[in-house]
Amino acid sequence: MSIEQAKEVLKIEAEGILAVLEQVGPDFDKAVALIMDCPSRVILAGIGKSGIIGQKIAATLNSTGTASFFLHPVEAMHGDLGIVSPRDVILAISYSGETAELNLLLNSLKNRSVSIIAMTGHPGSTMAKLADAVLNVAVPKEACPLGLAPTASTTAALAMGDALSVVLLERKQFKECDFRRNHPGGSLGERLKVNVSEVMITGEHIPMVAKDTSLRQAVSILNAKNLGAVLIVDGARRVAGIITDGDIRRLVAKEINLDTQRVADHMTPSPKTISKELLAADALSIMQEYEITILPITDVQGHLAGILHLHNLLGKGEFRFMV
Repeated sequence: MSIEQAKEVLKIEAEGILAVLEQVGPDFDKAVALIMDCPSRVILAGIGKSGIIGQKIAATLNSTGTASFFLHPVEAMHGDLGIVSPRDVILAISYSGETAELNLLLNSLKNRSVSIIAMTGHPGSTMAKLADAVLNVAVPKEACPLGLAPTASTTAALAMGDALSVVLLERKQFKECDFRRNHPGGSLGERLKVNVSEVMITGEHIPMVAKDTSLRQAVSILNAKNLGAVLIVDGARRVAGIITDGDIRRLVAKEINLDTQRVADHMTPSPKTISKELLAADALSIMQEYEITILPITDVQGHLAGILHLHNLLGKGEFRFMV
């Protein structure tokens, strides 16, 4: 009996999504255009179950290249409304379209010239009339036998949110590397599939000095960049050597004059490097083999392109060298 009931629920929910499929029309394109033209963020709003769906849609949008966050309508009307600017787009969710707290918020935002997208099962509702675009998520019936608990309707809203997110992903030419960049806490295997160029430190954040720099100046750079090492480069920006914080400590113990000694006289010459075209997994392999935590990254001409710290690959405290 329970198996049959479960199948019936799933059938009703599937029928609900198929019904929504037939309702996708010009307003969907209008909603996509509003978000694509938005110079700021998409703000999701809803009460109760619709609010929970809104939070999930916001999370999906964020991870696929569209900056978003969830705003609770009640909190908004008690001070949080200040976070919304006319440059934002509101995506409001209410199946009935008559949620008083939400419509009160939308009225206020309408007066501020904020663009509004309504996701509702009633295109003629108060909320829909306030909107610039209406996403119709009407379903034939709820899976709840009482017709009270939102079931098929919330599934339909969630599916519509996914459809919107995926279309925006395509329109923005969001790539796999962008997705990984938004998920740095993913599995180690996934993190190591990216190119070195996607995780390396570049530009002014690279700790580097010329060969004639004093040790004192090198220490200043080492402390400022906080990567545990300084790269020494020649006039063509090729890596000539490296000095680590451990090297500095040993020199201080020997009472070396940091002001008069040059880095070229105390560096470890020709450190290990890796091409920026290779994978993070290759970088990790080199780090493990030579038990190092810093790896200079070079371009095809051998010029310094960036620097990689073990923490950029794995996060702090997640790796131990195997010896």
